[in-house]
Amino acid sequence: MPAPAPAPRRSAWSESVDQLRAAAVTEPGRLRIIGAVIAVLVVAFGAVAAFEISDRSAAADDVVSRSQPLSADAANIYRSLADADTAAASGFLAGAIEPADVHARYDKDIATASRLLVKAAANTDSSSDSGQQIAQLNEWLPRYTGLIERARANNRQGLPLGGAYLRYANQQMTTQLLPAAEKLYDAETGRLYEDYDSAEVWPYFAIAVGLLALGGLFYAQRRNYRRTNRVFNHGLVAASAASVVVLLWLVVGHAVARSDLSTSRTHGQESLKVLNDARINSLKARANENLTLVARGAVLTKDGKQDQYEADFGGEMKSLLAGLTQAKGLAKDDSTGFAPVKLATDSAVIWKGRHTDARKTDDNGDYNGALEAVIGLKDPKNSTGACFDQVDAAIQKAIDHEQQQFTTAAQDGRDALTGLPIGAAVLAVLGAAGAAVGISRRLSEYR
Repeated sequence: MPAPAPAPRRSAWSESVDQLRAAAVTEPGRLRIIGAVIAVLVVAFGAVAAFEISDRSAAADDVVSRSQPLSADAANIYRSLADADTAAASGFLAGAIEPADVHARYDKDIATASRLLVKAAANTDSSSDSGQQIAQLNEWLPRYTGLIERARANNRQGLPLGGAYLRYANQQMTTQLLPAAEKLYDAETGRLYEDYDSAEVWPYFAIAVGLLALGGLFYAQRRNYRRTNRVFNHGLVAASAASVVVLLWLVVGHAVARSDLSTSRTHGQESLKVLNDARINSLKARANENLTLVARGAVLTKDGKQDQYEADFGGEMKSLLAGLTQAKGLAKDDSTGFAPVKLATDSAVIWKGRHTDARKTDDNGDYNGALEAVIGLKDPKNSTGACFDQVDAAIQKAIDHEQQQFTTAAQDGRDALTGLPIGAAVLAVLGAAGAAVGISRRLSEYR
């Protein structure tokens, strides 16, 4: 008789599947499978929770330590440039000999803008939109300061060309430097809101895996009770406790962090943005007010019916008052923050009234009287410049308060997530070990 054909070789996978099926029909085999599944679920829960919270924690840390400081620096760059332009015009109007305090203010503003540009460049990708704006600002700023120096030199000699240089410098500031600074501010503020959104997203996947792990543990303990009438399996109870702690820590910790970050966003960053915008409008208004006297009707609107700088002043003043009204609404529940905003609003209203009187004086042919009303060489307290200084100082005080509010709330939000990734990983490992011990205790009963 011919020899029987050899049985076909089976793959290692097929043999493993058969062994698993054979084990599944015995109680010890089922317990091993249940223990392995539970351990995997608990470890997966810890790993996913650690990963997702690490991502949220990194975004929250960026809000506190990177994006918001960069946004604030960008706002200060804009403020310094605009204030430097205002100081340059004020010094020009004062006469051939520029007041020392006005000159010092201009130098301080230029130095601040330069320093912050260097800092921003060191923390920004040069190929990004922000990096390109910083590069342009670094290129254009020396040109602007050169024009100002020419305007000063001609003004000291009493040459009318000084006014032309000053107007051209202002044109470079308003058409190149300030728009670039505004784009930088918008880009950094947009990045800040992206970090906010990333930090506040709920860790849905981690929560789902945690609930699944707790479901598996509940099933294992219920099955154990029904088969042995033993209420507790210490290992499985320990695993359940560890998983519950991680899940509660995850949900409560993220909820607290989300609440604090939302507070920092609503009562800190939003107020800061409104106040920064209002301050920018006040600086623009002051620069246009000064340039109205410098130009003396040489620059008209496109229709030729109105002084361009006076028209711009009216628009900026309207935006300033609207922004301060919005800031008062945001600070209505905070007396400390409300007071300086109210002071800024009252000063802006007085400024607007004094400006109207100064324009009437100028229109009646009294240029020197209008000049005195604006820069106040003899009576500085009753000048529009004094009102501008009060507005600027009050807004700065409000900004400092809101910055403190932001920092406190944002740091609390970041700190609420501290330790959670490591804690979740450690407790998950302990939970998996507890589940393994609990299952092994049951398996020992079959030996």
